[in-house]
Amino acid sequence: MAGEKKKTVVRSGGGQKWTDDSLLEWDPSHLRLFVGNLAGETTDESLYKAFSRWKSLQKARVIRDKVTSKSKGFGFVSFSDPDEFFSAAKEMNGKYIQSHPVVVRKSTTEIKPQVVKDKHHGGKWNKNKNNKNKNRSGNGSGAGGRENSYEPHLGPAGGGVTKPGAKTKDGLRLLG
Repeated sequence: MAGEKKKTVVRSGGGQKWTDDSLLEWDPSHLRLFVGNLAGETTDESLYKAFSRWKSLQKARVIRDKVTSKSKGFGFVSFSDPDEFFSAAKEMNGKYIQSHPVVVRKSTTEIKPQVVKDKHHGGKWNKNKNNKNKNRSGNGSGAGGRENSYEPHLGPAGGGVTKPGAKTKDGLRLLG
């Protein structure tokens, strides 16, 4: 099983990268709309029905919490025809689906399936493979090896972990 390759979609945001297999169920050639402010009782079927007057509608999905399976209040719909995609976006924005007026925008997530190695077996996405403890000084003081030193804006550096920007005066933290 080591080095097993699988098809997935690599996503990034907030300085991190992760894989999202759930995006593989969407056809990358279709155009997707984000539908926000959905009522809690909205289902995939009712979302599909709300957009069903456009013949090129391919799929509708309400996003749910993995643990509670309650709606997160948004979903996606996909279209194969660009003209109907734009028409639906324009006409459905602000319209009511069940008890809520919805917000409709173009989905910004790009679906680019890639084949990656299983990340649990030292593949391309295993960040900590060769640089374990690279920047550690070993003394645990948080002062970068400067025991009994003094930082003018931080106070004494040898007494445990000092949070950057935590100003002290005679060992007391200054507030404000």
